Amino acid sequence: MAPISENIRGALLMMGGMCAYTVNDAFMKALSDEIPLFEAVLWRGVGAIICLLIMCRMMGQLRFDLPRREWGLITLRSLGEVGGTYFFLTALFNMPIANVSAILQSLPLTVSLSAMIFLNEPLGWRRMAAISIGFAGVLLIIQPGGADFNLFSMYALAAVACITLRDVVVRRMSRDVPSVFVALIAAVGVTMLGGIGSLFTETVPFTTKATLQLLGATGFLICGYIFSVTAMRWGEISFVAPFRYTSLVVALVLGVVVFGEWPNMLTIIGATIVVATGLFTLYRESRYRVRRVPVPSGR
Repeated sequence: MAPISENIRGALLMMGGMCAYTVNDAFMKALSDEIPLFEAVLWRGVGAIICLLIMCRMMGQLRFDLPRREWGLITLRSLGEVGGTYFFLTALFNMPIANVSAILQSLPLTVSLSAMIFLNEPLGWRRMAAISIGFAGVLLIIQPGGADFNLFSMYALAAVACITLRDVVVRRMSRDVPSVFVALIAAVGVTMLGGIGSLFTETVPFTTKATLQLLGATGFLICGYIFSVTAMRWGEISFVAPFRYTSLVVALVLGVVVFGEWPNMLTIIGATIVVATGLFTLYRESRYRVRRVPVPSGR
């Protein structure tokens, strides 16, 4: 069996991360019925920090001796994580989960273009065409979904900008910087956001239901952190980024099953286009890898 290429490994990690993040989003949206935003972010973050700290200790990944350059990149990435969390969750608490997820599907385009501009990564016309067609599918979902560009839609777009920054910055890090440690620092930053915000909002006691929802959100958030950090460090961003579209499919399913948000026909068509572009990109990578494998010469 041929070894998995870096691009395909990154794509699989991205799919896992997006599934985890979206399930976490569903837990947080359900939690918003009882718990204020900043309080939910605070306590979810505390749980994430504890788990990630234990993982770092067990894996020997607590690396405070990193070079100044790496600390600068980790700090910049964490700021992107904090901004993305605030803007995204604010939008999520006030919009249908599928609509917010649909707006975030512009990320493959913004991340790939940013990588081409700032990191000089090549972007072939076939991948660019696939990403553009996928983005057109996202537009089909946004328009019929009834999510007019109000304040909360703008918050979702601001989240896109912050997450783009986060993912481009992590690409500049050395692979010697442990992924779990990067996730831990990001979790500390997001938890500080929740703590500061909680000082200015009224706290609410947790019910048993809210506690279970918070535990679920925390567990899936940790998986999302680790998978997404690792994914962006394998393969080309222009290849890995389109697999963010996985979150759209998961969000549509959760919207129907959990929140009773039934998509219309145009939404289904848009989601189909998005999935098809991801599969086409995976197919192109597989063909490209076959061409690169040298044929052994006979003796």
